[in-house]
Amino acid sequence: MPTWVAVLALAVGALALGPIGPAQAHQPVQLTSADRTPSQGPLLVDGTVSFAVYATVRKGATRGFRVGMREGQRLDIQLLVNDRPPVNRFTNAQLPLVTIIDPAGRRTSLVIDERTAFFEPYSQTAYLYLSRWSTTARSGTYQVIITGRDRSKVPAVIGVGYREVPGAVRD
Repeated sequence: MPTWVAVLALAVGALALGPIGPAQAHQPVQLTSADRTPSQGPLLVDGTVSFAVYATVRKGATRGFRVGMREGQRLDIQLLVNDRPPVNRFTNAQLPLVTIIDPAGRRTSLVIDERTAFFEPYSQTAYLYLSRWSTTARSGTYQVIITGRDRSKVPAVIGVGYREVPGAVRD
């Protein structure tokens, strides 16, 4: 087989596979004003898959989404904000409150207990981790509510999951 045919075959194979690995990391999900409650928001079908859920809230506004889990799986949720003014200078009381409701109805509010810098190379964005939470899941659907606590619009990112594989989102 001529060399050019082999090279062409490799190139076609690579294109057919598409981006693999980190390029698919943290699949973005944008919440809008229509996603005021978890039931109105999207469902992340498998909460072990890595998603970045983007929400902008101000005082009194809420955004919500749902996360599907199976018994015994690890559920990881993080709260991040851009590491740039004015948001990176807000007090904890000004930053969004994230509340997680498990399938049995138990509520957990994320505690803002850190401001750890994190540079995301694919979007070239600097973030601050504000809170990280992990639990062994119950089977069912978790609800996540983001509540604004400042009169300014505050963009937040809710990281969900840990597996860097393609995942499904349903409305």
